[in-house]
Amino acid sequence: MKDLFDLTGKIALVTGASRGIGESIARLLASRGAHVIVSSRKVDACQAVADSIVADGGKASAFPCHVGEMEQIAAIFEHIKSEFGQIDILVNNAAANPYYGHILDTDLAAFEKTVDVNIRGYFFMSTAAGKMMREQGGGVILNTASVNGVVAGDKQGIYSITKAAVISMTKSFAKECGPLNIRVNALLPGLTDTKFASALTNNDKVLNMALKAIPLGRVADPDEMAGTVLYLVSDASSYTTGATIIVDGGMLA
Repeated sequence: MKDLFDLTGKIALVTGASRGIGESIARLLASRGAHVIVSSRKVDACQAVADSIVADGGKASAFPCHVGEMEQIAAIFEHIKSEFGQIDILVNNAAANPYYGHILDTDLAAFEKTVDVNIRGYFFMSTAAGKMMREQGGGVILNTASVNGVVAGDKQGIYSITKAAVISMTKSFAKECGPLNIRVNALLPGLTDTKFASALTNNDKVLNMALKAIPLGRVADPDEMAGTVLYLVSDASSYTTGATIIVDGGMLA
């Protein structure tokens, strides 16, 4: 019987992959046979993850990209075209959340940084990958959104707004790219133990309130997000597109 989770021969780009959920995704995809391009803003951090994957017997390389910078998006896809000639999987995971506070006090710099990375970055990463996928006959795009895109997080206004946009973006790309054999889905993580979420997990009062709302009664480990991503980028989900899968320990249940 065919292994539906086999990614042998696939080229996968994972952004925000130097730590946290992105790193877990990169490691799992590599363990299933994909060559993973580990990407984030800092090349040294990317290279460390790529080297570790290779040391474990996987295939990986590193290429830095700040998805909030259009020229860097162009550069990474030029690299992929010249080095690999294909891209089968794009995981848009890099995100920005520079402001934690009342929505009325959101300043322009925080607004622009969050929008540039979480909306513009995801959009143009997806169009660049999608054009390559269109030429080669198909591919898969996975967006990391958030449960905050469904129920806005307190003191996380602009971040929640952008993640709601990612959910809408996922559906729009799925609808228009389905006829091109390009599937587009989204992962919606709940509270996860990452540096990115440290403003919440390191605040005992906020953390205790959050845990009361989570039926499983705990924060997720980043590795617990990667399995859903593997499903969505593999042949196991070959008839799934436009889906938004919530992985939140039951919080929104």
